[in-house]
Amino acid sequence: MKCQWKKCLLNGDSRDIIKRIPDNSIDFILTDPPYNLGKHSTGNIPLPGRSAMNNDVADWDMIDFHPEEWADDFVRILKPTGNLFIFTSYNMIGRWYDCLDHRFDTSNFMIWHKTNPAPKIFKAGFLNSCEMVFTCWNKKHTWNFISQSEMHNFVESPICMRPERLSEPKHPAQKPVSILRKMIQIASNIGDIVFDPFMGVGSVGVAAIGLGRRYFGVEIDSEYFEAAKLRVGKELEGTDNTPLGYTYNLTLTETCNNIVCEPNTVFQPEIDELNLFLNYKDA
Repeated sequence: MKCQWKKCLLNGDSRDIIKRIPDNSIDFILTDPPYNLGKHSTGNIPLPGRSAMNNDVADWDMIDFHPEEWADDFVRILKPTGNLFIFTSYNMIGRWYDCLDHRFDTSNFMIWHKTNPAPKIFKAGFLNSCEMVFTCWNKKHTWNFISQSEMHNFVESPICMRPERLSEPKHPAQKPVSILRKMIQIASNIGDIVFDPFMGVGSVGVAAIGLGRRYFGVEIDSEYFEAAKLRVGKELEGTDNTPLGYTYNLTLTETCNNIVCEPNTVFQPEIDELNLFLNYKDA
């Protein structure tokens, strides 16, 4: 019988986990993979009386990221009615276009304009106030058109600020939930599965759960994963009367830290519940 799950969070390498996801099973992929901007940095900028301005992004952004390695699985797991939204930057959008445009009926882009970007200290160029979102879909895709005035391919908000922005662990690319909510409202329906293979601290999950979608997120960094687990769990607790905290029986190969599945229904041990979700059976 199909599990009536609401969330599944995994601490692992999404390159491996995505291989287990069945064909045509995801309604909406909304994700924020590395931009590889750090390698172009000239270094963090020291500021008098405060912490240095982060130009290096993070260690994980220094690792070469290849969109071409993800295209086949993104296309494979997406339902015919599904949508694909990928946050990206000027140096990557052409590569996403080259490997995905010919695989869909339509590709497009959105701009997120940050109303309070970091200042340009040396005043020698434009402020980095925009980020791009590469989007793809096929004919008859899910699409909730709000109004002509609300459907520009342009969203505007401040960058993620406290108290929403986490200070520990600090994620340099944490997105504000408000813009993610709008994307999820437009490109999915209540009960749909939203998949994020680069979960970070779980902002897509918070937005998805709050809008009545089901959420599947994967994060390789254990500190980010713990933060995401807490944030998504709190959001789910706020939208459901069933208390959190069910303790699963784990196999010897699992720990409570690396898999967190739906806590509101008593399931089999987690490995079995995960396999039910993925419609996967070991040979």
